[in-house]
Amino acid sequence: MHKKAPVTRYIHSFIKKLALERGKMALISGPRQVGKTTEALNIGKSFNEQHYYNWDQTQFKKKWAKSPDSIIEDFTTNNPNDTKLAILDEIHKSKTWKQKLKGLYDVNHGSMCFLVTGSARLSIYRKGSDSLMGRYYHFRLHPFSLRELLAKGPLTPDETFKNLFEDGPKKISVDNVKVLARLLEFSGFPEPYLAHDRKVLNLWREGRKDKIIKEDIRDLSNVRDISQIEVLLELLIDRVGPPLSVQSLREDLSCSHDSVTRWLGHLQELYYYYPVTPYSTSIARSLKKEAKIYLYDWSEVANDGARFENMVAGHLLKACHFWQDTGEGKYSLHYLRNKDKKEVDFLIVKDKKPFFTIECKLNQTQLDTEYQAFQKVLKCPHIQLVHDSGYYRKINNNTYIMSAEYFLEWLV
Repeated sequence: MHKKAPVTRYIHSFIKKLALERGKMALISGPRQVGKTTEALNIGKSFNEQHYYNWDQTQFKKKWAKSPDSIIEDFTTNNPNDTKLAILDEIHKSKTWKQKLKGLYDVNHGSMCFLVTGSARLSIYRKGSDSLMGRYYHFRLHPFSLRELLAKGPLTPDETFKNLFEDGPKKISVDNVKVLARLLEFSGFPEPYLAHDRKVLNLWREGRKDKIIKEDIRDLSNVRDISQIEVLLELLIDRVGPPLSVQSLREDLSCSHDSVTRWLGHLQELYYYYPVTPYSTSIARSLKKEAKIYLYDWSEVANDGARFENMVAGHLLKACHFWQDTGEGKYSLHYLRNKDKKEVDFLIVKDKKPFFTIECKLNQTQLDTEYQAFQKVLKCPHIQLVHDSGYYRKINNNTYIMSAEYFLEWLV
């Protein structure tokens, strides 16, 4: 049984090679308590000198407000061959962080490296007119997945495709089943997964939600009624899987449509949940349809089938983000639904073309044929994914039934 966390996270070498070693800033964002700071400090161990700064530290706040350049004075090495790294944690909470960081980088990037981490907003500032454009690469850190916990390096999309569809079934280690069961129950967040204890999970979960609601949302916006956000979080847990109705949430909360939409935006920005939109060849049509939502902490979901689907969604999104963040192409996660209400849980799109579809079944090993309504148009492989272990069945050249402990091993 794998009780220890991976020594280095799956994005470790890519951050160094793609960003820091090429003179770019590295921006790492992701859910609260997913391990961003730990990974940043781990990256710093390979530098001759590193300094860590956290926005919540009063001394650093004052230093940053007075002159960001003053942090350069903390570095003592004068050897031009020595490598230096400044780690800046949660500085997105400063209103002028982009402009100040830009000036700091432009003057000093020839002699040192910069790594910025945050649990919100970094992904927002990545869009539109960005004063940091061309100076950084952005990496999204996800919770542990099956492959990462098996201490196997992430695969490229082509390697994933080859292992799943071209090479045929391989022998599965008993560890796969054990690790996956532990992931399903305790999530992929380091603290509860490694503790393997329901009491620790419950305490950790409540602490994390409390910080998101009472600290992170207040930093993000002037939300007055925090109690409404608390109720919204509980409502979202029961709405994992089906298309989300904002109107239904509005009625349950007895508030305006705009308020619910704004609160949902905050929770998405803070990596509490993520939407999966319906796929359509028309982007405009896709955006008008209702998205499904999933939680980064799938252990919150009580229903067994919905939790299993959520865990699979987490693995798929992690793969899409990793492949895109490391330059493999443009990847996105969607679901399928037609006018006859036939539906397939997930579709990964690769460079605007269907890559493969996935239907999740808790214990149904008989083929569900609803995917056939889409397969002729999509022309990509389809996988019916089951929670029960030990299955790998090839129906035809484009259709498979396989167990989750097999499929998820070949992702990231």
